[in-house]
Amino acid sequence: MTPRRLVAAISIAACSLAYGVQASAVELPGVKIYATGGTIAGSSASSTDTTNYTSGSLGVQTLLDAVPELADVADVTGEQIANTGSSNINQEILLKLSKAINEALATDATHGVVITHGTDTLEETGFFLDLTVNSDKPVVMVGAMRPATAISADGPFNLLEAVTLAADDGAEGRGAMIVLNDRIGSAYYTTKTNAIMMDTFKATEQGYLGAFVSGKPHFYYTPATPTDKPHFDVTSLDGLPKVDIVYAHQDMDPALFTAALDNGAKGIVIAGSGNGSIPDTLKPLVKQAVEDGIPVVRSTRTGNGIVSAKEEGIGSGALNPQKARILLSLVLTETDDMDKVRGYFE
Repeated sequence: MTPRRLVAAISIAACSLAYGVQASAVELPGVKIYATGGTIAGSSASSTDTTNYTSGSLGVQTLLDAVPELADVADVTGEQIANTGSSNINQEILLKLSKAINEALATDATHGVVITHGTDTLEETGFFLDLTVNSDKPVVMVGAMRPATAISADGPFNLLEAVTLAADDGAEGRGAMIVLNDRIGSAYYTTKTNAIMMDTFKATEQGYLGAFVSGKPHFYYTPATPTDKPHFDVTSLDGLPKVDIVYAHQDMDPALFTAALDNGAKGIVIAGSGNGSIPDTLKPLVKQAVEDGIPVVRSTRTGNGIVSAKEEGIGSGALNPQKARILLSLVLTETDDMDKVRGYFE
């Protein structure tokens, strides 16, 4: 050590002792990763295969070991909640995940959480957590469009950005967020818009919350909450009311709607055309279902836009069918009063 460096080291040590601070590294924020599987944990025998891989074949520790840079931004721990393709995520997993996150965020040791997830239903889990996690601390959903074995796999960098976001003080008070492809989106509004392309997650009308620049989050706005966003306490719930989605189309057979009712649906969401439009042959069935106490929410299959109030059924507002289904299921855990149910949407 040169004399100059020796003097500097002595000065630092002296200052640390003077202020009662150890000369060890600064304590990093705690970030808990909950792994559920998906493409980010997927693998294939071919390094160029980006569509026919096996989802959820890698465990959470393998994901962490692949990104040693995580240790530079947070004190990271991991837990395997599930390990499957996101099309298999069910209410049991959702409730387990939400309860675990609420418990972790209630402690001083956890600054934020990250959920690794398949992209196909990532927006649904993110939306569910946005409505059921009772904390201002960061909740970050992350996935990948290419499996871990692919050339230029996007999962490792996405994971690093997600953990960086969960460790950032500026991420607090923004609700659940989705991070992929350097973009930061609100889980309340963001949806998957392309089956296989990297830039799939967007909120077309509402835009992004921010973006990553050289590994650092840059927010476009101060923290804000979606208008009239509700919150639900799922702590004591072991299950959720059954809500089905029926897809509207030309020459639609009303028997599809009736079958959902006969199969025990407590609520139905219709992915209608345009502004929640449905065939005239379906309208009497919708009206009767509502009169019988079964709420029917009419959303849009277009993927974007606000569905206005409806005479037959309930307009979904800005929620697409898959998110309207989650909200309706949660609402039904608290009330079956049709006017109150309508108030959550219209």
